[in-house]
Amino acid sequence: MTLYGPRQLVDSVRTVRRNTIRIAEDILEEDYGYRPTPESRSVAETLVHIAVLSRADQVLHGSGRPSSLEGFNFGELISESESEEKRPRSKSEIVALLSTEADQWCQWVEGLPEALLAEEVRQPGGTSKSRFEMLLGTKEHEMHHRAQLTVIERLLGIVPHLTRNRRAPRAATTSGGETDGQRMRPEATTPAK
Repeated sequence: MTLYGPRQLVDSVRTVRRNTIRIAEDILEEDYGYRPTPESRSVAETLVHIAVLSRADQVLHGSGRPSSLEGFNFGELISESESEEKRPRSKSEIVALLSTEADQWCQWVEGLPEALLAEEVRQPGGTSKSRFEMLLGTKEHEMHHRAQLTVIERLLGIVPHLTRNRRAPRAATTSGGETDGQRMRPEATTPAK
């Protein structure tokens, strides 16, 4: 019995991406250049990083399909990602990129044979992971960056949508609750840009 397989992975990636897109929509375009520290990615760079990260999977598990990552040139993949992150894009272009890249990745994963997903790939250091486990890591990576974006929303004075959704039933029964899209930007907590 398979409890969590490709179908569940694709469904959960779609849910994760919907939530990432919601964050991208909630942050004002004027704040897309915001970075919490000078060496951090900006909001725009983080969103593009999330969007294009899945392209590496097609190299690792599609066209190239190495059986070992020992000695694999990750520098090339990182360089391509950084180049995409630095390319100027509008907010609407970034939101569209998030949607398009997720759709392409999900369709691709849905078509992968179970035998390929079960293949073990040797990791640096001598351990192994199945290709399926590595694809699951793509979703985990997005969730990591989405958590960063949620903190950035708070720094920008935005109540994250998942918090607003959780509070909505309570706000309906009491007055003064945070409402959808409400921005709380007290001067003392407005981040320097």
